[in-house]
Amino acid sequence: PASAQVSAVPQPGRFCYTLDNDVLTTEQRQFYEDNGYLLIKKLVSDEDIERFRKEFVRICKREVDPPGAMIMKDESLRSQYGQSEKVVNKVQDFQEDKELFRYCTLPEVLRYVECFTGPNIMAMHTMLINKLPDTDQQTFLHPMHQDLHYFPFRPAARIVCSWTAMERADQDNGCLVVQPGTHKQPLKPHGYPQWEGKTNKLFHGLLDEDEKSPKVHLVMEKGDTVFFHPLLFHGSGINKTSGFRKSISCHFASSECYYIDVKNTSQEHLEKELVEMARKKYNATSVELRDIWNFRARLVRGERINL
Repeated sequence: PASAQVSAVPQPGRFCYTLDNDVLTTEQRQFYEDNGYLLIKKLVSDEDIERFRKEFVRICKREVDPPGAMIMKDESLRSQYGQSEKVVNKVQDFQEDKELFRYCTLPEVLRYVECFTGPNIMAMHTMLINKLPDTDQQTFLHPMHQDLHYFPFRPAARIVCSWTAMERADQDNGCLVVQPGTHKQPLKPHGYPQWEGKTNKLFHGLLDEDEKSPKVHLVMEKGDTVFFHPLLFHGSGINKTSGFRKSISCHFASSECYYIDVKNTSQEHLEKELVEMARKKYNATSVELRDIWNFRARLVRGERINL
C-alpha cells in the first residue's frame, strides 16, 4: 500500500473506524462510523486546562522555549503587544514541553483514543491554537481540509485527532466546522486557497470543495473534546470577538501504522514545502519527510512497532 490515495472502504454491517472495547456505546460507535467525529462533553478538567493555559503564556513570554516547537505569530501585532499571547496564534510540535505534553498522556483522553487506534498509541502531531481576533483580513480562517493530507502514514482508520476546547468555542469566535460523513471519501488534492489577503503558511485547503455540502458548527464548552477521523472535511472560521479562542490537540496513531512514499501523489508538493522549512530551521542539508515525523512522534501507551 504505497499510494497516498488508499482509504478505508466501509463494509456493510461492520464497524470499520472503531475497535471493539467497552468504552464507547453502540450508539457512539455508530455515530462515529456514520459521521467521522464524536464529541465527548467535559472530558478534560478545568484544572488541567488552566495549567495548559499558564504554560502557553510562559511560552509566549519566552520564559520557556521548548526545543523543536514552532511558535506562529502575527508579526504585525508585535510592535503593539510585544512578546505576549496577543501575538501568538499557535504553538505547534510541543512534544518537548513536559507540561503541555501532559495533554497527550491524560488517561481520560487515551481511554477514548484507544477506541480508534488500539492499545499501541503514538502521539504524532501536537498543537495549541490561540485564535486571535480577526475581523478584517481573515488571516486565521482555516479552509476546509483533511488532516491526512499532512500525514505520510497509514492506515487512516487507525489515526484520530483529539481536540479539546480550552474555553467556549462557537460561531462568533471561530469554532470547528465539520462536514459529516466525508471521512468515507478518499484523500483529495489540497493547496493554498485563492483568497484575497494573507493565508498562513501550510494552511492548505481542499482545491475542489463542494460549497453545498452540509456543515456542522461544533459549539463546545471548556473541557469538551471532539475525536475525529483524518479524512473528515473540517476547518474553522474567523474570531469575530475581542477575546481569544484557545484549544489544545493531538493527532494519535497506532504504532502499527506504517510510512508511505508520497512521491507522485497529491501530497508530494506538501513534502517539498515541509522539507524546505525543516532544512532552513535546522540548517540541515538532508531531511526527509519521515525524519520530520520521527522527530515529532512519541509513544504514549503500549509498544512501539513501526512508527
